[in-house]
Amino acid sequence: MKDSLVPGIQYVHTFTVPLSKTVPALYPESEEFVAMPEVFATGFLVGLLEWACILALKPHLDWPREQTVGTHIDVSHSAATPPGLTVTVTVELLAIEGRKLRFAVKAHDGVELVSEGKHERFVIDRERFDAKLAGKRSG
Repeated sequence: MKDSLVPGIQYVHTFTVPLSKTVPALYPESEEFVAMPEVFATGFLVGLLEWACILALKPHLDWPREQTVGTHIDVSHSAATPPGLTVTVTVELLAIEGRKLRFAVKAHDGVELVSEGKHERFVIDRERFDAKLAGKRSG
């Protein structure tokens, strides 16, 4: 982690919702998901929030050796967003506790607030992380 990684870092990321990020596309193997409305899926929303945090952190890490993984998410999903609208995500790094990073996250679709809450990420060394995964795979 670089010295520039400090609380208060903010980042804004925008994403226009395509049909491929709606509820029916989340698990196309599930007839129940396929039957649901074509609105931005919560699962993809969580990924978008994570993406914004990753982009906020990237300049402050020894990328790609250092990366972050999500470890906790506590957010609302309070409004439906149809495809074609642009979601703006705003993130702020609130605290650094060793390798644990805590963020405030918020998303707005240009009409209304879509999501807000907290997200935690953990800084990893990619090579060590991959080695641990390899050990888990081999039993």
